[in-house]
Amino acid sequence: MPSDGRLARFIVHRELRVIDWKQVGKASSEALCEKTSRGEVCTRCATYSESIYDRRWVKVKDAPIRNTSIKLRIRKRRFYCKHCRKPFTEPVPGVLPRKRTTQRLQRAVTNACQKYSSLKDVRKDFRCSNSYIYKAFYSQLKIESGRKVNYPWPKVIGIDEHFFTRQKGYREFMTIFIDYKNKRPRELVLGRTSGVLQAGINHIDGRNNVRLVTMDLSRPYKTFVKDYFPNAEIVADKFHVLRLLNNHINRYRKQYTGDDRKNPIRKLLLCSGKNIDYFKRAAIEKWLEDKPELRELYFYKEALHKLYRTKGHSKARRALTKLTDKMAYSNLKEVRSLRNTLRKWSTEILNYFKTGLTNARTEGFNNVAKTIQKRGYGYKNPDNYRLRVLNACV
Repeated sequence: MPSDGRLARFIVHRELRVIDWKQVGKASSEALCEKTSRGEVCTRCATYSESIYDRRWVKVKDAPIRNTSIKLRIRKRRFYCKHCRKPFTEPVPGVLPRKRTTQRLQRAVTNACQKYSSLKDVRKDFRCSNSYIYKAFYSQLKIESGRKVNYPWPKVIGIDEHFFTRQKGYREFMTIFIDYKNKRPRELVLGRTSGVLQAGINHIDGRNNVRLVTMDLSRPYKTFVKDYFPNAEIVADKFHVLRLLNNHINRYRKQYTGDDRKNPIRKLLLCSGKNIDYFKRAAIEKWLEDKPELRELYFYKEALHKLYRTKGHSKARRALTKLTDKMAYSNLKEVRSLRNTLRKWSTEILNYFKTGLTNARTEGFNNVAKTIQKRGYGYKNPDNYRLRVLNACV
């Protein structure tokens, strides 16, 4: 085969010359190559040298072509550096030092792992071990994530957590940070406490850039944001505020209907009254006539929905104050607990009326992360799981 042929340029790097081509078995081929440069630069002192010390053959596995395994047998030269007075081996493009596989093979394995549903199919097509597939895949993901997700903190971020694994009887959660502008996860950290989160994101610069943080009503996250992002304002998620009374309504409703999920009153009590027609609202009010406690909970649930239909920050602030004052006369402990929560988070709740931000985008990426967990039947290594999520959503 001519060394300057188009097929040779397609198989090997342009700095390599094909000396010979051999067929090894029915589905394997071997190309004998060598570099065409006259000299190389010393890896220790960067001194150019053309003095050849010796030569040695090295076998490198390349990506398959049309289901044919390709192996490169490269005759590598060792040059003698007169400045260091030591020999050094010439580098081969596309092959990292001390590696016996090309980066092209690693990229092909990574693409196959993302497309195939079974590791067995990847091993069959590339004729390599499970350990190599595992190492190649996550090493490439690390390179890709470092290239794509490598920028300072944006102005708007979202924070939320999801279940990761169960270790020694307790549950571990993964905290995800979302970049709202670029619509991608910015970082994942194992844990939910302030100290753990700060240690996990200290490598990211520009924390003073963050102006808005959307999150649910989580006290540890609130403490963390105030300590770590000094210029940020917290926006409490609308959905989590509206559902504060849902569990209590369900608990009181079960006293009358039992745990019957097919009962239509179950969904009607949790829906916003504005989205229900007149006749259904009349039926709900009639059904609640002889149930004073459940009727009071339903009233304040509707009051929260009405609060979020208010236009403007000033009007919302007055409506929230009026609502909490009215709750002070209630004898239900659930209503008093709701009043305390609304007062503690009043600033964060009212920030929604200035920004209009919710945590919906964060919840969406949380769903993507859970889908990755299901496809992998769970993960034990948090670093590998972090790489999978960051690369899947970029």
